Amino acid sequence: MTTLLALLAGALLAMALVMLRRHRLGFLGQRPEDYAAGETFDLRRQLRGPLLCDGVIYGPTGRVASRFTGHFDVRWQGNTGVMDEHFTYDDGSEQRRSWTLTLGNDGGIRARAADLVGEGRGVQMGSAVRLQYRLRLSRDQGGHVLDTTDWMYLAPNGTIVNRSQFRKFGITVAELFATIRPREAT
Repeated sequence: MTTLLALLAGALLAMALVMLRRHRLGFLGQRPEDYAAGETFDLRRQLRGPLLCDGVIYGPTGRVASRFTGHFDVRWQGNTGVMDEHFTYDDGSEQRRSWTLTLGNDGGIRARAADLVGEGRGVQMGSAVRLQYRLRLSRDQGGHVLDTTDWMYLAPNGTIVNRSQFRKFGITVAELFATIRPREAT
């Protein structure tokens, strides 16, 4: 019985260390304050006009599940922006989404889109933007609701590097990496 308890205690300790690493040192451990220094990422300036997005989506095994190109059109009126997205995937399928982004004077962000459950919340600070929301997949993708964390980082040349993780029951089920840049630059 003592060996079984020691084995169980060891397994629990290992799980606790994995969770600590994930939530304190990994992707979820990032905080907006970590990026406070450096060039300022202003959504109204960096996400404006026609943009081109190229990226990949990794599935739960870490392998590329899909590749895509997106064409965005972003318009701002004061602190409210509308971002229309049109994605084309490597299998020929297409997806459209329209976001409404509202910026607060404190750097806070509120986000709405038809496939969000509730409202997304975020913050822009220094050279990064974090946005968290619940995304409902389409019915043909299972209709699951995923907890999503988007981080966008401003590169020195003005390109935006986007990394997102999608979780179900706290488990990462997909990850996205993409770049976003002005369409005229292509």
